[in-house]
Amino acid sequence: MNDPTQQLANFLARAEKLLERIEPLLPPASPAPDWKAAVAFRWRKRGKSGYLQAILRPAAIRLRDLQDIDDQKSRIDANTRQFLAAQPANNVLLTGARGSGKSSLIKALLNEYAAKGLRVIEVEKGDLIDLPDIVELLEGRPERFIIYCDDLSFDAGDATFKALKVVLDGSISCAPDNVLIYATSNRRHLMPEYFAENLESERVGEEIHPGEAVEEKISLSERFGLWLSFYPFDQDAYLNIVAHWLEHFGCSASEINQAEREALNWALMRGSRSGRVAWQFAKDRAGKRDCKSIGGKRGK
Repeated sequence: MNDPTQQLANFLARAEKLLERIEPLLPPASPAPDWKAAVAFRWRKRGKSGYLQAILRPAAIRLRDLQDIDDQKSRIDANTRQFLAAQPANNVLLTGARGSGKSSLIKALLNEYAAKGLRVIEVEKGDLIDLPDIVELLEGRPERFIIYCDDLSFDAGDATFKALKVVLDGSISCAPDNVLIYATSNRRHLMPEYFAENLESERVGEEIHPGEAVEEKISLSERFGLWLSFYPFDQDAYLNIVAHWLEHFGCSASEINQAEREALNWALMRGSRSGRVAWQFAKDRAGKRDCKSIGGKRGK
């Protein structure tokens, strides 16, 4: 009969050899965040584990660049300043027309307040299931973190819907006071709404009580304490934004005036008078002007 001690030694030796063979096949450990490397981060996945990747060149847009959304800008700015001062502040849901400045507003807040400790972490919708892990990484840090979710929407039964709901206001544990969620969406209630769901509504006395499906959808958006709505720009607002960006690119007042008709035609072709379309037109117009200038110099 073999010695039990020798049997254990043989087993451990075989186990060690097996681990040596398996180790190269295992995914590398997730790197610890380098908080000094950047002011913005993106949550990335490596296999089943996630990590924070530093964004070394965040968008350079500033609050002063965002035109004709003064009310929305003022309200989210005040909420963010409260947050930075460790005062009560709300999670924010920005909804409405595409290209109206929702995402740019959050990027501009980072540039405005990064020096005061604001940090932004971008999380894609599909990774919201990892929110508890992300929040755990941030808890206790001296910085103030905005978790940024762009173009948020959910389908019925989406698991990430419940993950976000819990982090916002649905867990027995309290969310850390150095974390807020700012999300943008084209849908106010973040989920598709169907006509049939309205048939579930009941009349109780003189009141209308929504059905369970509608209540479920409303319950998530209600967890955002501050709602900001964005609307399509009228012609004057669109031209103001075009003028701002043309000036930003160094165009003179006369060049800006001459570009108005071209800017309106550009918007007509795109089917939208949005801030994004105005920015794209200004880049195209200023880029062509600079190319002509370079071509003229070469001709000489």
